[in-house]
Amino acid sequence: MADAPALKNHTDESRIFFERVAVALGLLILFTLFLVLRLAYLQIIEHDKYATLSDENRIQVQSIPPIRGLIYDRNGKLLADNVPSYNLALVSERVENIDDTLNRLAELIDISEEEIRSFQGRLNRPRRPFEPVPLKFRLSPEEIARVSVNRYALPGVEIKAKLIRHYPEAKLMSHAVGSVRRINEEDVRDIDLVRYSGVDHIGKTGVEKFYEKDLLGQVGYQRVEVNARGRVMNVLSKTSPEPGKDLVLHLDTELQRAASNALGDRRGAVVAIDPASGGILAMVSKPSFDPNLFVSGISHRAYASLRDSIDTPLFNRASRGQYEPGSTIKPFIGLAGLASGVTNPEYTIEDPGFFKLPGNRRLYRDWNWTPSGTGGHGKVDFKKAIYRSCNVYFYELADKLGIERIHNYLTLFGFGQSTVLDIPDTRNGILPSPEWKQRIRGEAWYPGDTVNIGIGQGDMLVTPLQMAAAATTLANRGTWVAPRVLKEGSDLINRSTVPQLDDVDRIPDHVWDLLIESMEMVVHRGNQGFGENGTAWYYIGRDVPYRMAGKSGTAQVVGIEQGQEYDEELIMERNRKHAWFIAFAPVEKPEIALAVLVENGGGGSAVAGPVAREVIDAWLLDDSYNVAKRR
Repeated sequence: MADAPALKNHTDESRIFFERVAVALGLLILFTLFLVLRLAYLQIIEHDKYATLSDENRIQVQSIPPIRGLIYDRNGKLLADNVPSYNLALVSERVENIDDTLNRLAELIDISEEEIRSFQGRLNRPRRPFEPVPLKFRLSPEEIARVSVNRYALPGVEIKAKLIRHYPEAKLMSHAVGSVRRINEEDVRDIDLVRYSGVDHIGKTGVEKFYEKDLLGQVGYQRVEVNARGRVMNVLSKTSPEPGKDLVLHLDTELQRAASNALGDRRGAVVAIDPASGGILAMVSKPSFDPNLFVSGISHRAYASLRDSIDTPLFNRASRGQYEPGSTIKPFIGLAGLASGVTNPEYTIEDPGFFKLPGNRRLYRDWNWTPSGTGGHGKVDFKKAIYRSCNVYFYELADKLGIERIHNYLTLFGFGQSTVLDIPDTRNGILPSPEWKQRIRGEAWYPGDTVNIGIGQGDMLVTPLQMAAAATTLANRGTWVAPRVLKEGSDLINRSTVPQLDDVDRIPDHVWDLLIESMEMVVHRGNQGFGENGTAWYYIGRDVPYRMAGKSGTAQVVGIEQGQEYDEELIMERNRKHAWFIAFAPVEKPEIALAVLVENGGGGSAVAGPVAREVIDAWLLDDSYNVAKRR
């Protein structure tokens, strides 16, 4: 007989059901209690923290970069301006995937690998949250249009309008004014990141570098309310930026142009100074470069072309080029001889074309010496030693003076040191001494070293800027004025620390009269017969309508063996002598002093002299340079 089916137990089922409901209700109550407690914790205990986080998402502090100060020449001509530029930037906090976004942008516009590397470097620097990071500068109208049309698919991508630096005179003023360049990793280690918040460029050379603090200005800020997409909905508060100071320089654009044109395509430098103020009127270094290329980021290929050029256009020859001064040092050696009583106006020598130290077989030759033994200047006094640039006279004078006395006198004119007030990275040159030679070379000083210094050869090196400053001191008859570029707009120049040279006021007036008269004869003494004209008379002095004092010089680049004559035609162009000329005019009341260097130019009077004449003519004779128009 089959078993009867079991009857359903409603009591057990009800009990199980209510037990399950009770458990579920208990869990629900626990979860609800947990949520209430959690909500209370977040709303009460953690209220300040999350309110702050909420505000940080909704309210942002954005930096407002200041407008960089402008730079003018002495006549109000703009040398450094700010022009609008549209830049492509990314706000990384709003970009879901940086690499994907970069790839999408590369499909729309041309973005180089170099620009991407630079962007990634800027992305990794310390910065404020939601601060845009520049990717590409100076977008074209077509590039702006392409990105704008696709903005809906590019969250975090912005097109920012900014003012960037522009140099209207481009190559003409690149070494004199300097330039700004984009802030790099090295700059980040040195600058105040708060002060440079939102700023992309920093002064790297010249005036732009020295007066960076004045030109930069003070960054501003604004607190803004943004929506979920990061769009600014409301400006809550704003602190306006302070623009940088405008600067006025002593530089004269048209004189700079005249000096550049006078140099032509030759390598070299011209520095012209106002003797009254020490203001630098012109500072040309050629070849030059366009500083605008560096503002928005120069390509690697373009930079390599400038960097690797044999003509070194990036190198400022005026303030950093170091050259033997050649015979341009003779007025200073002569001044030392006269002032110390080692020589006098009446003292004469018989110049056979060479000089020999006692007990020494070596010939220290005059510049007109020949292997046949001819040459020399015959009977030579102080004046003739200057206007004919007689080496033998200065060999003997240097030997009599001795290196210690020479060193002390040349120091008074700024040699061997940087004396300019506001040009950064200037070179000191070399003013050798026995101590210097022992320290640098571990060698003793010999009488022959002193003899070489007497004609500006050997170990002595100077910059064109130093020679112009020294010529200025001659023009001022011993009153020293430190060279400077700034005319007005900053007080940084007053805090500059440079050697304060003593005026050469212990030299009596009759010594200055004799020296300056001798330098006048370099230019103006002519038609006196063979061997009696001033070295520069034929080239620049025959029709000069004002009185100019000058001195030419040539500086050897390669040595010439004993018994061999210098033949320019047989020497490679870059091994030929450098040509120098220093001058000031008018002699009665000098308004301009200058130094000209032409690299591998050959004769100083023939090559550098005409350059100096053109520059002085432009300043003194051209109608656009009359005194009434010079501020």
